[in-house]
Amino acid sequence: MSPTPLKIGFLASHGGSSMRAIVDAIASGALDGSARIVISNNADSPALQFARERGITAHHISATSAGGEAAADLAIRDALQAAGVEWLILSGYLRKLGPATLRQFERRVLNIHPALLPKFGGKGMFGRHIHEAVLAAGERTSGITIHHVDGEYDHGAIVAQRKVPVLSGDTVETLQQRIMAAEPPFFVETLQAIAAGRLKA
Repeated sequence: MSPTPLKIGFLASHGGSSMRAIVDAIASGALDGSARIVISNNADSPALQFARERGITAHHISATSAGGEAAADLAIRDALQAAGVEWLILSGYLRKLGPATLRQFERRVLNIHPALLPKFGGKGMFGRHIHEAVLAAGERTSGITIHHVDGEYDHGAIVAQRKVPVLSGDTVETLQQRIMAAEPPFFVETLQAIAAGRLKA
């Protein structure tokens, strides 16, 4: 199957580490695609600064700036459409997507979660809380999940997973660091497989 260039938009609340890796992969030619826009709910987000430095359209859209959650949802959808986005990537985006954006990009919104869903997902399962729960449960393996986004936290269909071992003596910090280091390259690899037609998303 011939490669299909991915027209990608990003939502990020803070640094957007996976977004940065994906943009770098596009720039190097390792990923067949284009970075169309970066949107953040945080006006001071380093992700927006990164986008501007790379010449990528950057927008701050939040419920406060747009005049409410519904207005922000429509503004996000419209900005993504105007940028020609076909795939939407969440890179540490800490807000729930609204129904207008979800409808427009149904089965084209991907998120990365630092655990092996369906375990350790759902409301409140973010950041160190996930790794605390994994260690408290005595799990021998954790990992990364890339999944479709729907109206519920960490609920959409799983696209790809990678296991990361829980090592003897792991703390929340060491496990979190090891998984965080593995996330960006795994997201790039997954998008490469989608673009090449090797993975049906």
